[in-house]
Amino acid sequence: MNDENALEIINKIFKAVFDQENTSSLDEILEKYAFDVKLPKQVNDSLTNEITWADSINSGRYITCKNSEKREDWMLPKKEIHNLQELIDAWNSINYTTTERVYDSINVAKSDTIYRCENVYRSTDCSDSKNMVYCDTCDHCEFLLASQRSSTCTFSIRCDDSKDCSNSYNVICSSKVSNSFFIQDCSDLHECMFCSHISSKRFCIANMQFTEKEYYEIKKLIIEWIINS
Repeated sequence: MNDENALEIINKIFKAVFDQENTSSLDEILEKYAFDVKLPKQVNDSLTNEITWADSINSGRYITCKNSEKREDWMLPKKEIHNLQELIDAWNSINYTTTERVYDSINVAKSDTIYRCENVYRSTDCSDSKNMVYCDTCDHCEFLLASQRSSTCTFSIRCDDSKDCSNSYNVICSSKVSNSFFIQDCSDLHECMFCSHISSKRFCIANMQFTEKEYYEIKKLIIEWIINS
């Protein structure tokens, strides 16, 4: 997994959500769409000084998961402890925060705490998912960008605290939402925008019913606004 692979995933998501190619760099995507997502931070392995990525950056002392596993025995020879400082020094000699913890996964980069995933870039605490970029705490998802705490969602951007959503942008605390933008606390919506607290609707904008033709005319303007803002 590298920067080029991540951009390929992002482009597929953009096509599904906006029907447009992505023309932004990874840094621009990060700033515009994932600005508030909790992501792994870049740190250095304290023993090798190599760059690594950590979910928790409180300790200031790190070791990559691979380097930790290379050390077969972390036990220390027993010795007399004369004071608290000697005890702390012994602890510091083995106390490193493990980084880039990736388990039963393939093609993962710049990520930490990833379980049973494939094609993951700069994400954390994701499981049983594929093709994830800038995501936090998502499970059983595919092709998500800048999303948090969601499950069984596909081809979406900024999908937070939601389930069973697809081809959508900026969906919060909702379920069974598809092809929609700016949705909060809704369920069973298809082709809706700027809606909150409604269910089982089609072609609604700001909780108002529009015709299909009217809806798609406005949707074109909204896509242009999102992409170019």
